[in-house]
Amino acid sequence: MLRLFAFALLLTAATSVSASDYVVVVSQETQAKPQWKEVVDALVTRHSAEVVTFEKSPTESLPSLQKSFPRYTCFVATPAEAGREFVATVHQLTRSLDDDPYTDTRWAILTGYDAANALEIATYEKPLVVRKVAAGTDIELEACEEGLWYDELVKNRHVRKLPDGKVEELQGPDDTTANLVATLNDYHADLFVASGHATERDWQIGFRYRNGYFRCRDGQLYGIDTSGTEHPVDSANAKIYMPIGNCLMGHIDGEKAMAVAWMNSAGVKQMLGYTVPTWFGYGGWGVLDYFVEQPGRYTYQEAFLANHHALVHRLNDPATPKQELRGLTYDRDTVGFYGDPAWEARMADGPQWFDQTLTQSGDTYTLTITPKRGEQSFDTVNKNGSQRGGRPFIAYLPNRLTDIQVTAGKEFAPVITDDFILFPRPKTCDPKKTYQIQFTGRPIAQE
Repeated sequence: MLRLFAFALLLTAATSVSASDYVVVVSQETQAKPQWKEVVDALVTRHSAEVVTFEKSPTESLPSLQKSFPRYTCFVATPAEAGREFVATVHQLTRSLDDDPYTDTRWAILTGYDAANALEIATYEKPLVVRKVAAGTDIELEACEEGLWYDELVKNRHVRKLPDGKVEELQGPDDTTANLVATLNDYHADLFVASGHATERDWQIGFRYRNGYFRCRDGQLYGIDTSGTEHPVDSANAKIYMPIGNCLMGHIDGEKAMAVAWMNSAGVKQMLGYTVPTWFGYGGWGVLDYFVEQPGRYTYQEAFLANHHALVHRLNDPATPKQELRGLTYDRDTVGFYGDPAWEARMADGPQWFDQTLTQSGDTYTLTITPKRGEQSFDTVNKNGSQRGGRPFIAYLPNRLTDIQVTAGKEFAPVITDDFILFPRPKTCDPKKTYQIQFTGRPIAQE
């Protein structure tokens, strides 16, 4: 395993790539089913994609992926295929295109309650700008255009931010089931965030007090409150789902899984989720640090990938305390990402705690970090959850590079691969200082 505690060039892939920048990987069995082949064909048409099939395992696609080295890889799978093992295999496979330990392609698993549901996701093209956020846990409303959340830890606590920017702390109901269903059906949230106890079949809304549940039946999501009353979820607006702290919500063990009910009846086009019980939390909670708390900077998929890059960097840093290594290893291959990886969903532009710019002049690239909130610019924004804050700055390169040389900023120990730069976040911030890394590189020629 590589030890990454200094700046490095980590490109060992071939020096040319094929014209296809989007690859669909699918099993021969699924490709042979007419309705699922229609899903694959829709992606091919939309993205000019190349199709790679496998007989038994996605790992069989490695030689083809190494040859094309695509920016995006979509793994089309039925809900019977897209389980815990599949997610772990995809993680390991997508880190194997070259010799560095980082993920080499922006991936997602595209599935659904059935082929018709998967086709809806595959053919949905309109980018999503997240303006309304709803959550069953504390989220950073300052970073949101508007939103609301109900506290899973403190009974009756309810916080809302109005479109005019006013934030109100309100008295919520004892049972928030109907209210949370209403954030989907009536409020039409663009992003829904959840944490707390869960399984593949339900979400327990209250973590430290008695509350209701979300459950599903025949691909239909519904809430069931403490009196036993059901509240069906029927929410057609396109949205993204972030069960960042839920156990098992990302484990799709067939058509009865909660995840596919969110896709089928709640309008979810992209989501992440743990395929195992969660206890460490880095792989889930950290996506908030990149996506919600740096509003507009990353797409949802980019934020998920950035957090995974951060995890791998920390796992490979000799300075990481030994007690953390077990948790980082546990999280590394257990959080799935679902949908079309090239579909764009991002937060509406909002306040930034620091500016981050990547500029190019000829073959010279400069990443500049400028504090905006004084000495607190690099502090943890919101501490709710587990393993929050401290994430490195990450910028994606406009194209894949080779022959990379760092010319300024080596003291910051950056990691530069062929398609991104990782700048470890300083432990303290000098608000009068501009933090900068400069490097040279040339684009990898396409065939």
